[in-house]
Amino acid sequence: MSRSRFAAEETQKIWLPRTRLGMLVSQGKVTSMDEIFLNGWKIKEYEIVKTLLPELKSTSISVGIVQKQTDAGEVTKFASVVAVGNENGWFGVGRGKAAQMRSAIEKGTYDAYLNVIPIRLGCGSWECRCGRGHSIPYKTSGKGGSVRVEIIPGPRGLGLVAGETVRTLLSLAGIKDAWTRTYGSTSTMASVANAVYDALKKVHGLSTTGG
Repeated sequence: MSRSRFAAEETQKIWLPRTRLGMLVSQGKVTSMDEIFLNGWKIKEYEIVKTLLPELKSTSISVGIVQKQTDAGEVTKFASVVAVGNENGWFGVGRGKAAQMRSAIEKGTYDAYLNVIPIRLGCGSWECRCGRGHSIPYKTSGKGGSVRVEIIPGPRGLGLVAGETVRTLLSLAGIKDAWTRTYGSTSTMASVANAVYDALKKVHGLSTTGG
């Protein structure tokens, strides 16, 4: 299914908030994700993030088949890893599992919404010092499974010196210039995504973590 059709179907769904925070957002009493994170409120409905960050883009990092042996026989499902971001300081990674590929990707997308965090953009490169938010303020590293990722601030115009998956993830977060190093089994896309998420979580945009 194309992304435009998926977006169209999403718009047709009516959101009936089930949590107090969801009601405050739907009533227009909470109007920004910054407010939610500053207050440390837990996000339990993905629609909250969709409402406050309508410009979020999603990308499927990996979709694979998982099999489980049960008394009734072998059960086959699809497992997805999805990343979301607005290319300007908000980023999340999620997982989904379902009998159909489309449902697995949808579940992964919704889970990524719930895991969205703010990323503090900056200019931590000693070669640049322009003070603009084109990179990150300091070097960071993260781990996911057997994979470790290092992200190093780069000067303006450098671009993203990274493999395709890492480059996609950093772009979603809004990072334009950086060097990266990866270690471990980098062919495991889920571990790569989790390692990048772990690294960026350490460059948190606000002092209080939320959902």
